[in-house]
Amino acid sequence: MWAERARLATRAVGEILITLGVTLFLFCAYQLFYTNVVADNAMRSEVSDLRKQWAAQSPLPRTAAGTAPKTLGPFNSADSLGHPGAAFAILHIPRLGNTPIPVVEGTNLDLLSRGVGHYKDSAMPGRVGNFAIAGHRKTHGEPFRYLDAMRAGDLIVVETADTWYTYRADRDPFIVDPTDLAVVAPVPDHPGRKPTRALITLTTCNPWWASTERMIVTGTLLGQQPRAKGEPPALTVNAPKFQ
Repeated sequence: MWAERARLATRAVGEILITLGVTLFLFCAYQLFYTNVVADNAMRSEVSDLRKQWAAQSPLPRTAAGTAPKTLGPFNSADSLGHPGAAFAILHIPRLGNTPIPVVEGTNLDLLSRGVGHYKDSAMPGRVGNFAIAGHRKTHGEPFRYLDAMRAGDLIVVETADTWYTYRADRDPFIVDPTDLAVVAPVPDHPGRKPTRALITLTTCNPWWASTERMIVTGTLLGQQPRAKGEPPALTVNAPKFQ
């Protein structure tokens, strides 16, 4: 009798372990592959919808010479979109392959499965201040998977409804603590200081599969041109790509 009970107990434990193993395998497959498939589709849809929306809009006023306006003034709270989750720009990073990545308002996990997220109250593209955005490095589309491949001098392009903004990376990627919010301040590492330049900051988790650190890329606005004039040189030349 005891032997039979032991046999049944061993069988039950074995079946539980097999079930747990299958469940863990399916969860890993979901995280590794399925979230990327869903996120990639969502990002392509966001980019397509944005461009259709922009095409349907009336052209914005031009200057008398027909050129783009000068760099916009400092960011203030009135510039905020006020629509959490709304896509409003498209990010291009030639070094990483130039796949268009939608920029959405907000940085919660749900929003980051649809693109990269704009930090609340940071500057808007082209504005004096710090245009700060966050993106996943693993799973959910992985837009910043190879952010560590970027180098000082690499170009970063932000496409909006009427303007292309081209930024240049100031330095190679660097690491900070996840609590270091000063990197997304209007003047990075100097909270409270009044900004005088238009900057960009890209943030992602480091290392892969962990959130114990943050990887940071910073850049400065190099130039801008009307979107109607076509893609800027940063996207039309044979820029070095991550291999």
